Amino acid sequence: MERTPVLPSRALVLPRVTRIGTPPAPAGPAAPAGPVLTALGLFTVLLGAALPLIDFFIVNVALPTIDRDLAAGPALLELVVAGYGTAYAVLLVLGGRLGDMFGRRRLFLAGMAAFGLTSLACGLAPDAWTLVGARVAQGAAAALMLPQVLATIQSSTAGTRRARALSLYGATAGLSMVAGQILGGVLVAADIAGTGWRAVFLVNVPVTLIGLVLAARTIPETRSERPAPIDVPGTVLLAVSLVTLLAPLTEGRASGWPLWTWISLAAFPFAAYAFYAVERRADRQGRTPLVPPSLFELPGIRRGLPLVVPFSIGFGGFMLVMAVALQQGLAFGPVAAGAAMAPLAATFFAASLMGPRLVARYGSRVVTVGGLIQALGVLLLVAAALHDWQHLNVLALAPGMAVAGFGQGLQLPVLFRIVLAEVPAERAGVGSGVMVTTQQSALALGVATLGTLFLALIPAAGMRNALVITLLVQLGAIALTILLSLRLPRHVS
Repeated sequence: MERTPVLPSRALVLPRVTRIGTPPAPAGPAAPAGPVLTALGLFTVLLGAALPLIDFFIVNVALPTIDRDLAAGPALLELVVAGYGTAYAVLLVLGGRLGDMFGRRRLFLAGMAAFGLTSLACGLAPDAWTLVGARVAQGAAAALMLPQVLATIQSSTAGTRRARALSLYGATAGLSMVAGQILGGVLVAADIAGTGWRAVFLVNVPVTLIGLVLAARTIPETRSERPAPIDVPGTVLLAVSLVTLLAPLTEGRASGWPLWTWISLAAFPFAAYAFYAVERRADRQGRTPLVPPSLFELPGIRRGLPLVVPFSIGFGGFMLVMAVALQQGLAFGPVAAGAAMAPLAATFFAASLMGPRLVARYGSRVVTVGGLIQALGVLLLVAAALHDWQHLNVLALAPGMAVAGFGQGLQLPVLFRIVLAEVPAERAGVGSGVMVTTQQSALALGVATLGTLFLALIPAAGMRNALVITLLVQLGAIALTILLSLRLPRHVS
């Protein structure tokens, strides 16, 4: 099968001709010179994108039943969430590089098969520690599969087809994060064949089997003709940097902040600087580092990627905090907790569909307006909680959820488009790995920081006031997103 053409000689180092202020080439109707991704192929890769994100959030509503069934305790419950998220974030860039080397379709198939097997292991776990180990393996499988999605889109679409595919990816990502909690609530409440919480993992098995059949038939093979070797020092240092940051933040509160958490946090800046220094030296010597610093010379990545951080921190923290507040504070059942999220999912999807037309007319200012709308939605939720906490129900929450979801839907898909618009096709694996790693790390940070703040406030302030304070803190992240959006390139390719 014909492969995606690559640039000669220095193709593995991003072109240095892209400088600050260089206008992006206009997106035209031209088709890619290599393999073309069909509509069914796009559906298949988007299915692969949805599964890891759904499983990051699906356990939120299942944690109480997991605790009762396995006697897990707070620390192990944190590991069920953090083990998946940390393994996922640490290995994403490496997964993108492996796709460049061995073929993205091949790695997508391997990752999806591994995701199905590890989901089965989660669903059959006899005790809490086995579940934690299976979740770590599941996160590693997700990191193998997900980078191939964006890399395949980048290397097998062009022009308006690529813009539409990236918008659909952004919509899929946002919907998956919300749908995870809705689906989790339905499955736990349904207690299919007495499986209880296990169904939230077992449901992945038939889905991955269908995905494997579709992927084998519909996804074209793409790869770099001259793939770079694995950057071992960079891979190790990136892993150390993320683990020293994410592990203590996600596990510290439940463990009582033991000494190792403080040592780990103190080590993080040194590990991060060592990673940057090693990558910069490799880039200057003409080798291809795991994360090329020259990648950040592209205006879309330099200006768009920083927005992904506060947006994802707020999104990740919001989903966890709302799940706890609804179930423990308001005694919502799993189905009711999921139903409360439904307006957010519906308006997010509607905004995602409107996004391409709005962007064509207004450019990146759509992101700014989306942030303002999201802030309004959060304020409506704060007002609802303060007005009548004892009788707060799904209908009272619906306006705030709907408005917040619409604002989020105007932001995330457009940000993905901006970040990836100028990444060359031969560097698609690295570019997508960097973006998804940033998103996933920020989601985990949101769970750790906003979640820790919320849970720490409950004993003294009560559930309602803890929720209100945490939502007001989230407004700070939204404000930062709005300010950073003013620096985005006005034209969106």
